[in-house]
Amino acid sequence: MTRAAVLGLEDGSTWWGEAFGDGQSASGEVVFNTAMTG
Repeated sequence: MTRAAVLGLEDGSTWWGEAFGDGQSASGEVVFNTAMTG
């Protein structure tokens, strides 16, 4: 069973996807890293 999920950003853009893990609502900081290792 899949659950719809949405990521809403401060600039008003929204990204829809599929939720996994806990079913609770949450807020926080989005962090990504483009560095290559190895």
